[in-house]
Amino acid sequence: MARLVLQSTLLCLLRVGLGTQDFLPHTPHNCPHKCVCAADLLDCAGLGLREVPVTLPAAAADLDLSHNALQRLPPGWLAPLSRLHTLHLNHNELEALGRGVFTNASGLRVLDLSSNALRALGRHDLDGLGALETLLLFNNHLAHLDERAFHRLGTLRRLYLGRNELSFFSFNHLHGLGSAHLRVLDLSSNRIGRTPVPDLAALPAFLKNGLYLHNNPLPCDCRLYHLLRRWHQRGLSAVSDFAREYTCLAFKVPTSRVRFFAHNRVFENCSVALAKDLERPEEQLHVQVGRSLRLHCNTSAPALHVAWVSPQHELLVAPGSRNGSIAVLADGSLAIGSVQPWHEGVFVCLATGPRLHHNQTHEYNVSVSFPHPEPDAFNTGFTTLLGCAVGLMLVLLYLFAPPCPGCRRCYHRTCRCCHRCRRWPRTPSPLQELSAQSSVLSNTPPDAPSRKASVHKHVVFLEPGRRGLNGRVQLAVAEDFDLYNPSGLRLKAGSESTSSTASEGLVMT
Repeated sequence: MARLVLQSTLLCLLRVGLGTQDFLPHTPHNCPHKCVCAADLLDCAGLGLREVPVTLPAAAADLDLSHNALQRLPPGWLAPLSRLHTLHLNHNELEALGRGVFTNASGLRVLDLSSNALRALGRHDLDGLGALETLLLFNNHLAHLDERAFHRLGTLRRLYLGRNELSFFSFNHLHGLGSAHLRVLDLSSNRIGRTPVPDLAALPAFLKNGLYLHNNPLPCDCRLYHLLRRWHQRGLSAVSDFAREYTCLAFKVPTSRVRFFAHNRVFENCSVALAKDLERPEEQLHVQVGRSLRLHCNTSAPALHVAWVSPQHELLVAPGSRNGSIAVLADGSLAIGSVQPWHEGVFVCLATGPRLHHNQTHEYNVSVSFPHPEPDAFNTGFTTLLGCAVGLMLVLLYLFAPPCPGCRRCYHRTCRCCHRCRRWPRTPSPLQELSAQSSVLSNTPPDAPSRKASVHKHVVFLEPGRRGLNGRVQLAVAEDFDLYNPSGLRLKAGSESTSSTASEGLVMT
């Protein structure tokens, strides 16, 4: 009992000395009412808010105010949030933005304004968003965009403007160095009825691959048809993935919509000459691994600024790439000291200048291959020569040094000299029984007593039979031929008459 009292006393003294705040749950500082604050996340979604919370925690990096009833955003309201990089304002009732709304959002990278009631975008509505990479404006009522509304978004990569009421879109302010980072431009499901085809054709390749124009009342223009068809043939995903949704108005009537790639009869009278020089083709280059490569940005007039975009979508300016393998020289050209497989793809040059009416691009499609090893002529020739020499030696050994069958028996009986084998009786050779072949080689009949049975029989010539052999080989046997006395070699024709000697060939006997 005394121990319990002592422990309680000590606990009370400790709480009085250190304070009770360390024993109570810690609540986030400046967390708005009903919102959820967790580390750098501030979630105020779906609370029916009509005004932006007055107090916002400075540690918030991800702020979610979606699915509320916000109608306006006060200027400078993001000043406390110096760490903010993601802002969700989608599914609200915003009708306009206004100047200074994002003044203190210099670190913001993702801004979601989709599913609101925005009708226009002014020149200064997006000021302060210098680090913005993704801007979502789809599913609004946008009918007017200032041509310089996106001009200060130098790092913008994805712009979504689908499901609005745009009837025209100018590509001038999106082309060149101002939009060098832009990869996705979604203009689908609008009311765009006229498009500047030359401006579309002048866009860089990486932006053509992410330009979505489907579900718009595009005109059935021959030049536009040839341009989109070429993009489809090249496999650009923005066109090939939505090929069935690309439509055009045949007679400027909403009910006369036809599909670009399904109704070719509408464009059967289009001349290919109209599309000539409309789109500048890529320059094809082939280079081997380890070689050097230099690309020049060819423009119609001197350029004030030159930049390149690599196949990995990296913006290349002087001095060059991050890994140091690509250099941008003072004259604007691009140099690669040692080409590697990851350098394969499309390099795009972006050039701007006062004398360039439109910012120009030049594209190189680089193919990288490994060098083929050259065959070693010395090894191949030496191998062939060695094979011929070995074959010749085997033929000579076969012709002039045939094995003596009796010697094998002689060796088994410890004979010292192989010539003694001649004294041993031998069984008749199968060749001796070939009387027909033997008669061809000798004038003496096979049964004549002058015929000498010799063990030095040797096949010296192979001749195809002329009659009754059906292409089988006829053996010509030479008897009484002494290997040590080749001077007794006679040539005799194995035919019925001497007149056929030249035509049938000579037989060595």
